[in-house]
Amino acid sequence: MAEHAAHQALADQAAFQLANVTKTPPQYNAITPRWLVRLLDWKPLEAGTLRVNRVEEKKPIEVVCGQKDESPLPETYVEYEKKPREYTLSQISTVLDVHTRVSDLFSSPFDQIKEQLRLTIENVKEKQENELINNQDYGLLNNVPASQRIATRKGPPTPDDLDELIAKVWKEPSFFLAHPRAIAAFGRECTRRGVPPPTVTLFGTPFITWRGIPLIPTDKLGLDAHGKKTNILLLRVGEKKQGVIGMFQSGLPGEQTPGLSVRFMGINRKALASYLVSLYCSAAVLTDDAIGLLENVDVSNYHEYK
Repeated sequence: MAEHAAHQALADQAAFQLANVTKTPPQYNAITPRWLVRLLDWKPLEAGTLRVNRVEEKKPIEVVCGQKDESPLPETYVEYEKKPREYTLSQISTVLDVHTRVSDLFSSPFDQIKEQLRLTIENVKEKQENELINNQDYGLLNNVPASQRIATRKGPPTPDDLDELIAKVWKEPSFFLAHPRAIAAFGRECTRRGVPPPTVTLFGTPFITWRGIPLIPTDKLGLDAHGKKTNILLLRVGEKKQGVIGMFQSGLPGEQTPGLSVRFMGINRKALASYLVSLYCSAAVLTDDAIGLLENVDVSNYHEYK
């Protein structure tokens, strides 16, 4: 009686037992905007392979200008590379298992299978962007020609360094790609010089720019073991511009988005329903001057103002 006498009305904790709790879908901290995937031009493939044919640049093409006499015109032709590079799509895949008891009993208000697939697909797409940058075969970092690589002059990324990079990719450059800390370091150098970079809005999000070229952030362009050094890429994108392109397999069974499919694999004797999630992608640098790399970028330098 003494315990109940302490309350003149129903307590919060007891009342809460009858309340409907408003819930969010599962949150996943590893999800990023994946700007690189959005900004690349994507080319569908028919058989999972792209052959990049190039003109053989060592053979000059003879032309004449301003001819006023009847001398013979030069005769020429365009030579092609005899062994062009071929890119084969890479597969990123996993098998998602969901116990049928879980999906049967606990799918309100959120469908357990749908949420499990959503988070799995997000993880596969994060892996896709990482591979586009870092893959040993087709990753952008590993496909920058030696002639297109430069180092920072003093460590921190300065406007002069980015100008030098633009000089390497001067034919319609599309965007810089950099770790968020590299972009912050560049902002500090601009502020120190009194030239704060302007911004541009893409996909409803503001990005700082240099010479009109946006600096796009990605955490897949990583830092070194000490968290102080990184790289900055500059890309020209699009097949029409002889730039960098992404590739995917079209017409996949169970296709959810371009190059990504989900297929039901059945239910085993342990009542586990299995779903195969597969994504096929690759990237190609169509010409050498479509990409440039600024190396040895120091992101740890700060300027103290009094």
